[in-house]
Amino acid sequence: MKIQLLLILLFPLISWTQSNLIKLEGKAQGTTYHITYIDAKKRDLKPEIDEVLQGFDESVSTYKTNSIISRINRNEKKVKVDAYFTTCFLKAKEIWKSTEGAFDPTVFPIVNAWGWGPGKKQKIEKEKIDSMLTFVGFEKIELKGKYVRKTDLRVALDFNAFAQGYSVDVVSKFLIQQGITSFIVEIGGELYAQGKTENNADWLIGVEQPFDNKTSGNPLRIIIRLNGKAVATSGNYRRFVVENGIKYAHHIDPKTGYPAKNNLLSATIISDQCITSDATATGILVMGLDKAKIYLANHPELEAYLIYSDEQGNYAVYETPGFANMIETRE
Repeated sequence: MKIQLLLILLFPLISWTQSNLIKLEGKAQGTTYHITYIDAKKRDLKPEIDEVLQGFDESVSTYKTNSIISRINRNEKKVKVDAYFTTCFLKAKEIWKSTEGAFDPTVFPIVNAWGWGPGKKQKIEKEKIDSMLTFVGFEKIELKGKYVRKTDLRVALDFNAFAQGYSVDVVSKFLIQQGITSFIVEIGGELYAQGKTENNADWLIGVEQPFDNKTSGNPLRIIIRLNGKAVATSGNYRRFVVENGIKYAHHIDPKTGYPAKNNLLSATIISDQCITSDATATGILVMGLDKAKIYLANHPELEAYLIYSDEQGNYAVYETPGFANMIETRE
């Protein structure tokens, strides 16, 4: 259930002295990354970061046939999980429980059938979806020590809905271990920022307007300040298909096997960890606005900015009080 996240890093808004500023960019997980940090030693850490990201993909990427998750999905015997996989599994279980199943990585076979995974798109038929739903459900799989156990061998996992968010956490942890305290990490739109810029300003992030656009960036709706927090956005306007005149977004409702139908257009979540922001944004987009408001009220550790379509078809916004305090500019 791969999500295209829709945040834009606003480097041009920052004035630098350049002396200790390092900017890196590259490719990972089928997308791009941009990392900026302040380092008095002027170290180029790109080779080490690329190595970290490669090891991450070898654990949890469904696009790598020999990754740990792919081997588990094929039911290979005695596949031992690593720390990356364990963290993803436990976080997925946590969000699955708290969202009452709106977030469920075992929906992978159905995601593939719709053409949003590494597999070939299939013809969507109710009988086929109903059949697949019989082996969707996170209660059908558990982690016992270093090994995964399934009650149905057809169960398959997909961590793509939040793996990029977790990779942001992994790279951020690496930078902190190198003694770097001021940085911003962006991978595929998911971000974590810590410290200040060289002119002692907060890092600034833009959130897009949610109108259908598969190929380029949209105009910004708001600009937020970020320091010591992670942000992720999940939206239904970047990855979708139109069949028989009907738009289908890529967020699959695990209860129906079909794309979620509600008036939410995008969900931007801020938390302490990008893995949490990423997974929660996906779950909220599936559950819809009314349930999302209740969920957020029960999780005050999260801040949210939800864009939805009102009864007249106009853009409307629900934001938590804490999120409102982080907004620098409203476009």
